[in-house]
This record gives sequence, C-alpha cells and structure tokens, in this order.
Amino acid sequence: MKRLVSLLALATATACATSVPVDNIVATPIPSAFETDPMTGEGDRADDPAIWVNPADASKSLILGTNKDEGVYVYNLDGSERQRLMVGPSNNIDLRGTLAVASNDSVNGLSWFDIDPVTLEVIHLFDTPTGKDEPYGICAGMVGGVYHAATTYKDGTVQLWAAAAHADGELAPEIVRTVKLGSKLEGCVIDDVNARLFIGEEAVGVWSVDLADTSSAPVAIDTIAAGNGLVEDVEGMSLWLGDDGAGYLVVSAQEADRFVVYDRLPPHAPRGVITITESLDGSVDTVTHTDGLDVTSAALPGFPNGVLIVQDDANPASEVDQNFKVIDWTLISAALGL
Repeated sequence: MKRLVSLLALATATACATSVPVDNIVATPIPSAFETDPMTGEGDRADDPAIWVNPADASKSLILGTNKDEGVYVYNLDGSERQRLMVGPSNNIDLRGTLAVASNDSVNGLSWFDIDPVTLEVIHLFDTPTGKDEPYGICAGMVGGVYHAATTYKDGTVQLWAAAAHADGELAPEIVRTVKLGSKLEGCVIDDVNARLFIGEEAVGVWSVDLADTSSAPVAIDTIAAGNGLVEDVEGMSLWLGDDGAGYLVVSAQEADRFVVYDRLPPHAPRGVITITESLDGSVDTVTHTDGLDVTSAALPGFPNGVLIVQDDANPASEVDQNFKVIDWTLISAALGL
C-alpha cells in the first residue's frame, strides 16, 4: 500500500510538470514499475508483448514477447526469463485464453502456441502459411464464440482468420475476410465484446472495422494530421477493458516516444498523452521508440487495476539489450483522469 500511495503522489505531481514536444502536444510522464530481463545483444530484437493472466493464481501469470531474430521469449510476472521458443523470426504476438498466435517470417505464416496452466510451459503447436510474404502485425480475439486472429501487412492488407476447433479438438485456421488499407500496417487489437478491430496505419492513423458486418469498410478513428498526439510511426495498440464494453485504447506514437489514450467506445475521443519515464528508484530506464505493447485490466499482485506493458528500444542505449517495461495502470488512470 505504501508503494501505491507514493506512486499515486508522483503521478499527481507529474501531471503538472509535463513536457511539451515541438508539436505542442502535452504528454504526462508516468514511471515504470519494473522491467523484463533483456534480450541480450545488439540490434532491433524485441518487438511485441502479450500478457497471459493465470485465472487460478494471478501471481503465476506470464509475459510472452517476440524476438525478431529468434522467436518467442516467456517471462515470469517479476520479469525474469523462463523459456525461449526458437521458432524463427517473430514480429507480433497476441493471445486469448491459453492459445497464443504470432506472426513468423521464417514460415511466412502464423505460429500457434498453447500455455499449460499447470506447468506454465508454453508449447509450440503448429504453423499456418498465410499465402503472403512477411506477415507483420497480429492480434487475437474471441468474436461470436470463435477464436479470431487478424494479420496485417506492409502493403495495407489485413487478413482475418477464424480458428474454430473441429470435433476432434484440432484447430483449423482459415481466412474468413480480407480488408485493404492504403499503406503499411502493423499494430492492431480486437475488441471481443464490441466486435471491433482497431488497426494502425503507420503513416496515417488509427482505423476501426466492424467485425459484425462483413461488408463494413474501415472507419478513421484518429489521424496524425488531426494533431491529437499521433506521429509516424503509429505502432502497437491494446485495450484496457472496463465494464459494459467501455474502457480505453492505448496506441504507441513511436517517433515521439509517447502513447495516446482514447475512449474504447465511439466516438473514441482522445483522453490524453503519456510518456514512460524511469522507475522511482532509478533502476529502470526511460522508455523510447516503443513498437509493440499490451494492456490488461485484470488485477495482478501490486497492480489492482492492471498494467500496461511496452517494448523499449533502448535499454538504455538504442538497439542494445532491448526488453519490455511494465507500468501500473492506476498511475495512468490518475494522471489522465480516466
């Protein structure tokens, strides 16, 4: 409790002591809580995290993170590394339940994983070719009771996959819909309850697609030109889930080292902009140039309102020992008045 009170006090103070970048966007600094072990070495390696919250014991939850050279790393909730799955260059990862899916350049496809809730071992199940080179971003969701995965590409294509289980329990992923935008895509997130897909077009902004209407066209949520805080590249995104379909969408504005927060529900009003600074004790460095991110609203030990997890390009030097930083959602909520 003492730790939470001190962090809230800092959040209140930093809401006034804000930085103003050259484009006059006011960003509120929020301190990191802790970080994962590094992906030791030089180069742009770490990319996208996904958190699995253990329904039986939240303290035994896992963080999965992609390594663009090797595959998928798995971390304990304290940030310590516990497993590596060397499946090949993996860019993005997401999950629903115990089933995770990652984009994998080595097979030009999707790699599927199962999380054993007893042993906490992550198991590589199989790969699904996508029929297109270099699948880039990916996000998972449960829509209409069926597991879906959206895969994004640099040419502006989005493939929506459905992975329904056969009678024998085997998954049979297949493309059920294709959407086309104008330029390079990566970050995306599926809103299960509201049957909505959010997509980041890196040089343009954020779009949504109504998954309940197969004829629906992408609708612009926000653009870089609108001046709400987005900059090129628009990157990772995820949702903090509230009650009755409400909550918040968090989007990485990579080149400005900041994050824009929106209402989850239409008209998706922007609620504020944050940056991630070093931890209170100085043991965790400032976050820069974030690519992928994930959010959970589930209560975790020490984090009653969940966390934001972000990739950090520099740890602390650019493209050296990249890792993932974890931020207390309570601080974000207090700072932005959510």
